[in-house]
Amino acid sequence: MISSQRALLERLFRAAITAADPMICVPPHLPKSPKGRTIVVGAGKAAASMARAVEANWPGVLSGLVVTRNGHSVACERIEVVEASHPVPDAAGLEAARRILETVRGLSADDLVICLISGGGSALLALPAFGLSLADKQLVNAALLKSGATITEMNCVRKHLSAIKGGRLALACWPARVVTLIISDVPGDDPSVIASGPTVVDATSFADARDILRRYDIDAPASVIAHLEAAQDETPKPGDPRLVHCETRLVATALGSLDAAAAVARAAGYAPLILGDSIEGKARDVALVHAGIARHVALRGEPVGRPCVILSGGETTVTVRHKGRGGRNAEFLLALAKALGGQPGIHAFAGDTDGIDGTENNAGCFASPDTLGRAAALGLKADDHLARNDAWSFFDALGDLLVTGPTLTNVNDFRAIIVE
Repeated sequence: MISSQRALLERLFRAAITAADPMICVPPHLPKSPKGRTIVVGAGKAAASMARAVEANWPGVLSGLVVTRNGHSVACERIEVVEASHPVPDAAGLEAARRILETVRGLSADDLVICLISGGGSALLALPAFGLSLADKQLVNAALLKSGATITEMNCVRKHLSAIKGGRLALACWPARVVTLIISDVPGDDPSVIASGPTVVDATSFADARDILRRYDIDAPASVIAHLEAAQDETPKPGDPRLVHCETRLVATALGSLDAAAAVARAAGYAPLILGDSIEGKARDVALVHAGIARHVALRGEPVGRPCVILSGGETTVTVRHKGRGGRNAEFLLALAKALGGQPGIHAFAGDTDGIDGTENNAGCFASPDTLGRAAALGLKADDHLARNDAWSFFDALGDLLVTGPTLTNVNDFRAIIVE
């Protein structure tokens, strides 16, 4: 039997997803039709659904190509949709990126490029810089994903190993006008970080990328080290005249989704407390902080009265040391349940708004005061599963996974804690 708290937690999550639905958030931000051609390109987990939203609301002729994650495609009539691998890039993503560059070359100042960007675009635009191979990018990408590096750090490296990211797509569009519509999945909503900013100037450098590889002890191929040390073909910097015709518009953000969830909580009689939309850090450390806040509310009734819902977004990280199953949200929730120790009246959910937590089949997981007790009855120990990076198996055994399938949007992590 599903508890009322669990039902509310799922409603909050679905409200967050709906707020970032491209059919709702894209149309108000579409630019006016140009004198010349309209070309649509893009990349990300929401790229196909964003393309469909453009098609449904565009008054004139258009064409183009977008690349999305395998399984995240939707049918479009005039814009071609290609699927590729995520989070580790593949040949399909390389070919899609190459074709996108070809699509925008040779345009005039009368033409318009609408670029549709969402989380996941960094892996999907997999065109290596000159002298590098797809295998080089795959090795570095896989190592970064396991290292615990932040998304900003990972994307700094990706920009400097790419022929299309870090503003280079915008350079290929010149002199056409470029309007980039963005669904943000990064803390702080920095357009230069989202999908590694293919149409945005970049303030980072080759030296920054080298420092990140050293900081996380990434054993990169010799070709990658040589490319970063040569430091040729730097990304376009702020003030570059070739990007003066480029404009970015944020159409959906984590904060907008948290606000939507807060409205649902308020309507259900729960006071919402939004901790922030840009929370980063190790999933286990973030869990400890959230547990401390929830416990304080439960015992003291401050800084918000009970009943309440504590909400937060952002992107945590996991340093993967073992081959267990589970994304960063599952690891966060298992660490949270352990820290709370079965404290009465506290129920929680953590999930990824794209519908896929890590590489598993679930969007997220639920925890309740009896989580540890039910696990013990099955012979499961939270400490053991955390040590193996195996939170998915823990919650799967309890029947506490939420499986939604791809949501066709992405504003990153969503966390909700009910305190009765």
